[in-house]
Amino acid sequence: MAGITLDTLLRRDRIIITISLVAITLLAWLYLLSLGDMTAPSEQPMESMEGMPGMPGMDMQGMTEAMLAPHAWAPREAFLVFTMWSVMMVGMMLPSAAPMILLYARVGRHAASQGAPFAATGVFGAGYVAAWFLFSLTATLAQWLLERALLLTPMLESANGLFSGVLLLVAGVYQWTPLKHACLSKCRAPLAFIQSEGGFRRDPWGAFRMGLRHGLYCVGCCWPLMALLFVGGIMNILWIAALAIFVLAEKVMPGGRWLSQAAGVILAAAGVWLIVRGLL
Repeated sequence: MAGITLDTLLRRDRIIITISLVAITLLAWLYLLSLGDMTAPSEQPMESMEGMPGMPGMDMQGMTEAMLAPHAWAPREAFLVFTMWSVMMVGMMLPSAAPMILLYARVGRHAASQGAPFAATGVFGAGYVAAWFLFSLTATLAQWLLERALLLTPMLESANGLFSGVLLLVAGVYQWTPLKHACLSKCRAPLAFIQSEGGFRRDPWGAFRMGLRHGLYCVGCCWPLMALLFVGGIMNILWIAALAIFVLAEKVMPGGRWLSQAAGVILAAAGVWLIVRGLL
């Protein structure tokens, strides 16, 4: 009976893996929502100060400057920021990686039935996630540098219109580059990616490296869009969701390349407008 149950589960691996991917994505989004609630501004302190007489020695301008001044990150703070970015990338990118992961599971099941099993699907998925962990490390460093340069508000969104315009312009132009198209084509066609890599790897390290390479193609495809989180707010849940939906759409919808280029025109136009406004 146990053997029959196990065989049934193996035949339904697509369902199991799909449920697992959905569960991981939901957990990531729940974590982000909890962070968003924690960082949401509270109006109570401001309300409680309305009508209060000036207190001796209170310098409101000095207090504001102190709050906005850059500060050194402790190791714990740096780790928490890296964790935030890592979870955010998993929540945003894992849905668009589902076709590739499910294809790996399907081919792996067929190979196992032929007596030549692949490494576990989780090993391949771990390689994909590792690529975004590397991006998260870079994003953490970028956030630290931007905070030091006073280009981010306490709510972790752009504090400078010129800076926002440059990011939008870069993201818009990148949507039209050959590198963007090459990386997007790898993400949109999992089977073509596998064939270009010479087929799946059976050993765990080979499967991990293949997942890592696929993840790096996705990073190459989407990094300017992820940089736009600094424009709309790193903890702005609606902005995060909008970017995640767009990334998924350009990877899975028919005509994804044209969608990508159309978005590039809009982003570039918005960037130029903000730059001109900032220079006037």
